[in-house]
Amino acid sequence: MNLLLILQNFLKRAGMVTLAGPILIVMILAMMVLPLPPILLDILFTFNIAVSIMVLLVSMNTNKALDFAVFPTILLITTLLRLSLNVASTRVVLLEGHTGPDAAGKVIESFGHFLVGGNYAVGIVVFAILVVINFVVITKGAGRIAEVGARFTLDAMPGKQMAIDADLNAGLIGEDVARKRRAEVSQEADFYGAMDGASKFVRGDAVAGIIILLINIVGGLIVGVLQHDLDIATAAKYYTLLTIGDGLVAQIPALVISTAAGLVVSRVASEQNIGQQLVGQLFKQPQVIMLTAAIIGAMGLIPGMPHFAFLLLAGAMGWLAYHLSQAEGRKQQAEETATATQPVIAEPLEASWEDVAQVDVLGLEVGYRLIALVDKAQDGELLRRIKGIRKKFTQEIGFLPPPVHIRDNLDLRPNGYRITLKGVEIGSGEAYPNMLLAINPGSVSGELAGTQTRDPAFGLPAVWIDPAVRDQAQMMGYTVVDPGTVVATHLSHLISTRSAELLGRQEVQQLLEHLGKVSPKLVEDLVPKTLPLGSVQKVLQNLLDEGMHIRDMRTIAETLAENAPRTQDVYQLTALVRIALGPAIVQQFYPSAQELQVIGMDKELEYILMQAMQASQSGVGIEPGLADTVLRETRAAAKAQEQMGLPTVMLVPSQLRDLLARFLKRAVPSIRVISHDEVPDFKTIRVTAMVGGGA
Repeated sequence: MNLLLILQNFLKRAGMVTLAGPILIVMILAMMVLPLPPILLDILFTFNIAVSIMVLLVSMNTNKALDFAVFPTILLITTLLRLSLNVASTRVVLLEGHTGPDAAGKVIESFGHFLVGGNYAVGIVVFAILVVINFVVITKGAGRIAEVGARFTLDAMPGKQMAIDADLNAGLIGEDVARKRRAEVSQEADFYGAMDGASKFVRGDAVAGIIILLINIVGGLIVGVLQHDLDIATAAKYYTLLTIGDGLVAQIPALVISTAAGLVVSRVASEQNIGQQLVGQLFKQPQVIMLTAAIIGAMGLIPGMPHFAFLLLAGAMGWLAYHLSQAEGRKQQAEETATATQPVIAEPLEASWEDVAQVDVLGLEVGYRLIALVDKAQDGELLRRIKGIRKKFTQEIGFLPPPVHIRDNLDLRPNGYRITLKGVEIGSGEAYPNMLLAINPGSVSGELAGTQTRDPAFGLPAVWIDPAVRDQAQMMGYTVVDPGTVVATHLSHLISTRSAELLGRQEVQQLLEHLGKVSPKLVEDLVPKTLPLGSVQKVLQNLLDEGMHIRDMRTIAETLAENAPRTQDVYQLTALVRIALGPAIVQQFYPSAQELQVIGMDKELEYILMQAMQASQSGVGIEPGLADTVLRETRAAAKAQEQMGLPTVMLVPSQLRDLLARFLKRAVPSIRVISHDEVPDFKTIRVTAMVGGGA
């Protein structure tokens, strides 16, 4: 092992790893024009056989096609190597064939004598059969599989990319994982396309083998008879055996490589290699093996049949079926013993405060058919997805949400689930464990057969389909997701929109403790010296309620500590914090734009609203007719802004921002209201829609 590492390090230092490919190709091409001695031919033919066996074994031990992505290149290199050896051996056969069957080396002589018994007629037949098997059966089938695989892989690429984007947006995967999965999708298409083309190399190699065989036989007879004065029988014996040996020593590795190509493109990707799949699936049912043994045994009893062979095989298969059934029975018995539980009759206990159950902040209740998705013992995928949702929420919003308590609920429909917040249902839906949800993003090319429904998170039209038509659905433009993703996306959407309700005093205290690790004096001056914890919580909830994140806790805390001595009103403090966070607010709606395209408000309407606000003792009252006008024109402006593909952001004076934000929150939930004070000085403003201009 140490010697191998030393050799690898030496090759890396010498730059041989980078030059290995070019040097190998140059050497292969050089063999076509440079004469090679018989001893070197023996070594190269042996190397060719060793490489083909190694490629076959590697292909059998891969779990998916991309684990051996270099295979198309290897197929080309091995084909070139065989053809170069054929050219080099042809030169030696024609020049030295008159000296005897060992003129081209011991390897060719051995294949010409040992494999076909020195009979060139038998050799020609065996060679022809090998060529037919390689050319007609294996290579043609593998090429067809690669062609179909490449076509379906290319057709399914848009759907796979959309599925990756959906997982990324739902927080189920990170950017690095998404980038890796996109690269795998692209590599898969490239691999099958390359395999489709590489199979033509093997087909051409088979044709070239036949032509080289004929050239060697005819050319050998001419050279042997006319140049070396051999009689026709001797020349036929020498040159034909040499030619057959040469053909067999090239065709057998070609057959092995073609078999490896067929194994790579015909297997289904899984966590097991081919050997494990064969043993695990072919010998999975002892009843099938027992029935096969009975049929073979009955055939062995027919008069005239080879009784020994049939009955021996039937006995062996019967013995195997018996032991497999015994092993399966022991496994089931062990599982039943492990799951069996003895009922325990306990003495009833007195009621205590421990019996008072606290309401879960976040809860997920599932019907009995969805238990497998959340069962840790069954490796429920939804558990991992929920962990990813909480982590993404923490990174994007700025605090750690409460854990999601999961339990089964027999009152729900078998495939139903519901999401609760403080014991109150905030969302529900259905998921089918053995089906997939095909979501219509609005640009599909056809309809699918299945159970029509709607995406529970965003309300898009969708249909539950059988997994067998997944590729078809993706080619038609549907976004196809599994049941776990459906529930996880719904949960992620709900906790994002209800983030303000998830921020309790405990979470605020933890936020301040986390901030105190880097700014202890700031936290000490803020709570409880200048502001109670409840007021800080209310300010943070106000920010979250309007779609803001609270990741910049340092700026929030500094602004509160600076302004709390002058006012304790949480709405005024929220407005001051928003001004301090102005650049972050603007960046959230306009990530990289220098010009802010906003919805403006008519100056006369602004004046009327300010007068109405001053006249109202509560500060939030608006006359009904005026309120209807504002709502109607705001909806029209928001719709126009959406049609132009622009953010629905309204820019108003700071005195009106809080009033309009609370007033429009439920009536026009898509709109966001910002004030002039929140816009940084280095940004320019362009009004693209107006509220009140034509009133």
